[in-house]
Amino acid sequence: MNLGVIPGRLNSTRFPKKIVYPLNGKSVIQHVYDNAKESKLLNHLVIAIDSMETLSHLNKNCETVLTSQRHESGTDRVAEVAGKINCNIIVNIQGDEPNIDADIIDNLIRLFDDPNVEMASVASTDLNEKDLDNSNVVKVSLDKENNAKTFERSSNNKNAEYFRHIGIYAYRKKTLEKFTNLEQSENERKLKLEQLRALDNNIAIKLLITDFQHRSIDVKEDLKYYEI
Repeated sequence: MNLGVIPGRLNSTRFPKKIVYPLNGKSVIQHVYDNAKESKLLNHLVIAIDSMETLSHLNKNCETVLTSQRHESGTDRVAEVAGKINCNIIVNIQGDEPNIDADIIDNLIRLFDDPNVEMASVASTDLNEKDLDNSNVVKVSLDKENNAKTFERSSNNKNAEYFRHIGIYAYRKKTLEKFTNLEQSENERKLKLEQLRALDNNIAIKLLITDFQHRSIDVKEDLKYYEI
């Protein structure tokens, strides 16, 4: 079974309560849920909340699970939910990506038709010069098999080909369990990029290449990409 989990942390550091911000008639996280619900390959979709306050900003048709407030990352929140459900592939769908495309979710899941794929994510060709200099835009470089070589906030290697990293992940269940039981790596702490924990522990990350043009909402200024 393919499980989709949307981690919903209410009080994010850079933009508190961004997931419940009223965006064009409904909360940011409701947009995420509605778009993810269009996936043809997800069998089960859950919002992993950390506060009952979030419920008042969701439609009653949304399935939610109240998770621990002690989690340090969205991945830990996803793992708590996945640990209680019989599933094979888990997709971690960011709660601040209101225009996430269901086709991307499905194509990400299809990568696991290859039995060698343990963890996967998404890279977009939509990367401009300003993005290269923006530390809020995470850049990823790939090897010839589209596995991640590095994730960076600054594009230091002028000879590398970079893609814009889209913060959606998928894992086999055993890989997610392994990942969340690992200690944070030095690179992860330094750059505040938890995917580096995987690379630093020899967990390969296969990247789906897309031309996805939408932005996650990291800071309040990012609302300009979405508000009508």
